Amino acid sequence: MDSFDKSDKMSNRRRFLVTATSVAGGIAATAWAAPFMMSMMPSERAKAAGAPVEVDISRLESGMLLMVEWRGKVVWVLKRTPEMLDSLAKLNDQLTDPKSEREQQPKYAQNLARSIKPEILVTEGVCTHLGCSPVFRKEIAPADLGSDWLGGFFCPCHGSKFDLAGRVYKSVPAPTNLLIPPHTYLSETLLLIGADGQETA
Repeated sequence: MDSFDKSDKMSNRRRFLVTATSVAGGIAATAWAAPFMMSMMPSERAKAAGAPVEVDISRLESGMLLMVEWRGKVVWVLKRTPEMLDSLAKLNDQLTDPKSEREQQPKYAQNLARSIKPEILVTEGVCTHLGCSPVFRKEIAPADLGSDWLGGFFCPCHGSKFDLAGRVYKSVPAPTNLLIPPHTYLSETLLLIGADGQETA
């Protein structure tokens, strides 16, 4: 009887030790693996370098330019006024690629406004000449830009000019229109830069 009780106690103790060791081993394995798992997840820096960026445009007023960083580059989000949109068709004979025939934009932005929503322009703020950053000049015909200026982007580095759709003027150093990044709308006021509708479906 005593030997039976002893063997039963030994069996229970063995079971307890095996369970306790398994639990401790599981915790140790999790603690060991956690840093490796964390290293596989994209950091904030990696997200900023290439991941799509969400932009809330609910407070963007007409005529206002918003600057966002995506892949280490400045992306402009411009809410154009009706007057700004009307100016686009007036410039075709002064532009190098007025119909955006070169592949500087996704197919869904190959139109007069170079955008999904006519009033919202999304474009990289990088001059296609040497990568300088143009400045937004919305005023009509400032003295330093000539009487044909109807607003747009001016690169002070070498004098390249782009209209309010990012289309390049003739006879300037920049060879092509500004790049339009892939983008889509998650809602009426939430823009996603870095992915188009097909990629997010």
